Amino acid sequence: MTGMSKILECVSNFSEGRNKDKMENIVNSFRGKDAVKLLDYQNDEDHNRMVVTVVGEPDALKDAVVEAIGAAVDNIDMTEHRGQHPRMGATDVVPFIPIRNVTMDEAIEVSKQVARQVAESYDLPVFLYEESASNPERKNLANVRKGQFEGMAEKLKTPGWEPDFGPTAVHPTAGITAVGARMPLVAYNVNLSTDRLDIADSKAKKVRHISGGLRYCKGMGVELKDRGIVQVSMNLTDYKKTALYRVFELIRIEAARYGVNIVGSEIIGLVPMEALIDTAVYYLGVEDFTMKQVLEARIME
Repeated sequence: MTGMSKILECVSNFSEGRNKDKMENIVNSFRGKDAVKLLDYQNDEDHNRMVVTVVGEPDALKDAVVEAIGAAVDNIDMTEHRGQHPRMGATDVVPFIPIRNVTMDEAIEVSKQVARQVAESYDLPVFLYEESASNPERKNLANVRKGQFEGMAEKLKTPGWEPDFGPTAVHPTAGITAVGARMPLVAYNVNLSTDRLDIADSKAKKVRHISGGLRYCKGMGVELKDRGIVQVSMNLTDYKKTALYRVFELIRIEAARYGVNIVGSEIIGLVPMEALIDTAVYYLGVEDFTMKQVLEARIME
């Protein structure tokens, strides 16, 4: 990455987390490309979802993402998809995040170019969301995805919910894709010592902003059937203002009301170092600590 003058990140979410061959067919779109680096990909069988984190020069990254979306169209049939995570398309959501020497306006422009190209190439309807949204109602991904794949055919008939690009009908097997630009977020899940989904739903309601919780937190309850437990699955859209430890402690306090404990937590994809340092400082009670004291941070300068 040292040779890249501009670094743009993309964290694409694909609706396949169980079939290894299909996942590899999609991820291969990011391998062996000049000015593109595959950083990480993780799948979750309960969610039936894969998250792929890639960085690159804007033009090279754009081409690789378009190729990956095409691979998802070829490999994923949404009529057969079942999973715990909300989804509306084979490539469910494609956010671009400015990292170095890239402005948010440039990230928005790349997102629109990708949306236009995949709509034309794959006959795929696309919504723009977050900073790329064409109107305020489409800024929040939860609003865009409401109804999920099964409800999208009717949703597209609703005035005001025409796709930003592509046909006004759902792709029969690939559904609909959301493409946008945003700042970095942390995908963070907390696992609870119960199999009661209603408890996880209740805790998600306590922490998510839309129902009166923490300002930069989105959350929902998820059932992890293979493990016999439930999970509060969250996105922290501004980890600097809503810290990981604050979310963790609020869930711990609220779960205790039901006699339920936290049995673990997980981060999906990559996470900014500062988010973890902030949490470590809180639990260790370190005074007057700054990122300048982190060895790796100083080296990367």
